[in-house]
Amino acid sequence: MTYPHTRRDDTVDNLHGTAVPDPYRWLEDADNPEVQEWVAAQRDFTEAQLQHLPARGWFTELMGRIVARPRAGVPLKRGGRWFVSRNDGTSAQDLWYTAPTLEELVDGGEVVLDPNTWSDDGTSSLSTFTVARDGSLMAYARSDGGSDWQHIRTRDLRTGEDLDGEVTAKFSSPAWLPDNSSFLYTTFDEADDARGTATAGLGVARLMIHRPCGDDELLLTFPDEPHTMASGEVSHDDNWLVVSIFRGTENVNRLWVYPITTADGRSTLGEPVKPLDTADAEYTFIRTDGGHLYLHTDLDAPLGRVIRMNVAGGELSEVVPESDATLSAVEASGDGILLAYLDDAQHRVEYRNLDGSSPRPVDLPAGALVALDSSPVRDEAFVGLSTIATPTASFHVPLPVAEPAPATEEPGRPKGPHALPAEPIALTAASERFAPSFTVERHRAPSADGTPVPYFLITPDDDHSGPRPTLLYGYGGFKIPVLADYRPGWSAWLAAGGALAIANLRGGGEFGTRWYDDGRLASKQRVFDDFIGVAEHLISAGVTTSKQLAIYGRSNGGLLVGAALTQRPDLFAAAMPTVGVLDVLRFHKFTIGSAWISDYGDPDTPEGFDAAYAYSPLHRLKEGTQYPPTMILTADHDDRVVPLHSFKFAAALQAVSPAEAWLRVETSAGHGAGKSLQMVASEWADLLAFAAHHTGLVP
Repeated sequence: MTYPHTRRDDTVDNLHGTAVPDPYRWLEDADNPEVQEWVAAQRDFTEAQLQHLPARGWFTELMGRIVARPRAGVPLKRGGRWFVSRNDGTSAQDLWYTAPTLEELVDGGEVVLDPNTWSDDGTSSLSTFTVARDGSLMAYARSDGGSDWQHIRTRDLRTGEDLDGEVTAKFSSPAWLPDNSSFLYTTFDEADDARGTATAGLGVARLMIHRPCGDDELLLTFPDEPHTMASGEVSHDDNWLVVSIFRGTENVNRLWVYPITTADGRSTLGEPVKPLDTADAEYTFIRTDGGHLYLHTDLDAPLGRVIRMNVAGGELSEVVPESDATLSAVEASGDGILLAYLDDAQHRVEYRNLDGSSPRPVDLPAGALVALDSSPVRDEAFVGLSTIATPTASFHVPLPVAEPAPATEEPGRPKGPHALPAEPIALTAASERFAPSFTVERHRAPSADGTPVPYFLITPDDDHSGPRPTLLYGYGGFKIPVLADYRPGWSAWLAAGGALAIANLRGGGEFGTRWYDDGRLASKQRVFDDFIGVAEHLISAGVTTSKQLAIYGRSNGGLLVGAALTQRPDLFAAAMPTVGVLDVLRFHKFTIGSAWISDYGDPDTPEGFDAAYAYSPLHRLKEGTQYPPTMILTADHDDRVVPLHSFKFAAALQAVSPAEAWLRVETSAGHGAGKSLQMVASEWADLLAFAAHHTGLVP
């Protein structure tokens, strides 16, 4: 295959005594016209190749229908008002509706935010919003082109008009102070260059207070600790600001507590109390009770527990002890707490009194928990669930939960003039392909060290016998659990007749802190071993064959796929690393990359270099090896895992592999969040068509 020309140069680094060639270093400069021309040529080349895939038209049609399914999000109560997102299937971005009561929201409500009006092409999106306690003002954050940079504006909910000015933030959710006019946000040194295509490190993080008049105030920064960030949350009684201080993506943190005084319409913060000033565990704030903090922690409890502590510090008391399941989330709920557990990567929810007594299960249908919303000042909660083929449905939970009882489904669909169809839009002759019946099974595969690695196996209910084309998905990092939840492409792959495997790898959060620690830093190779072990198990069990097995992962999962295809190229028929970390020797030099040292180690140290160099996908490629056909997916405004990772890996793979090595670059898109419906459908259609072509799947 003749690819667009890629220039090589003689760049070589001497890293800890090892000569490391980097002939495509020039591709790191996204502003270089030569790089822009190269990207355009690669994009045109890949589009020309994709047009020849036999199943592309079929998947394009079906994905268009899937993303056009009307949907509604989980209702939220903020500042005394109710909010919900909806999309009738025709809007690039979801609209947000509001009403003073839940009943009026279900009757329709009124549009409060319409991101579709923010850009002509539907590529500006809402990343978050929060509402002042009295319901007068909303702070909402706009993302342009998929960038992680946020442009926060303030809207007067009484008039529907925006106030003057905006602030630039990143990885931030505005936290309102009790004066109902000031909020906290996080920004970085590089906020003046918020294009979304810049690759420079972000510099020092600053926790700021935005004031309605005058200059914003600096609350907290750590200039001597460049990877340290902070976020704040105001207690429900307005007495305390609880600030979590963390370094990068480490799953340990400190907690500081600022007393709040509000007078003459202005909230001020006193000197912080530092009850937990050593980052020895993970501490997540749940609520206050007078002068006490309730915290979700893994301190002396790898699977998680709930503790109570005086604001001033001192002895901790246990509220909910560690159990045999992973405590994944805790929410203050009326006079008690709601606890979400992961039991073998499947959720269950229970309610307890505030002292931890009287656990009562919340009876919910099967599904992956994707939202849990409640408050100490509300007598109701909402739970959001999804399945492999079904988007989020929400369930109303009256509080307190007296007896195990089914929650009332309250999907937020309006019944008035804004009503959404109760069923997906008509699908003509394709309706039987849209949502096939399927079976979900739980299996375990042995990893290289003998560790059992759980995975979900989802197969269509049809009369197919013997091995079939299979898509294997994984992540394995940052203590993030992987669930059998909804992704638009899953039902399309199943509808085409393929099987789906979702792996729960070490490094993830499905089985607590030890499971996470066993898959990071010097142990990162175990994650790849786990993934390869699942692949081998699928083959040995007769589910599929190496000629029918495709692998897919995003972000850290893109690294996973890159490592798997370079370590075991014989095992896979196709690979699709997406927005992946593929140059593990230089990840820490770009945007927020230095935050990931917690998982990948520091390549600037000898031990960090040795570990990263052993598995970095870019550096494992060897001339003449028969790698599987590979499509590398990225986006030009991905300022989290910058696209240069994918550019360099694609150039190197094209130079050494006899098989296809295509680079698909989305324009005006980022790491994934905020994509328009059309972009979502197009990416999935191309990805699935590529996988189908190389695994022999004929829809």
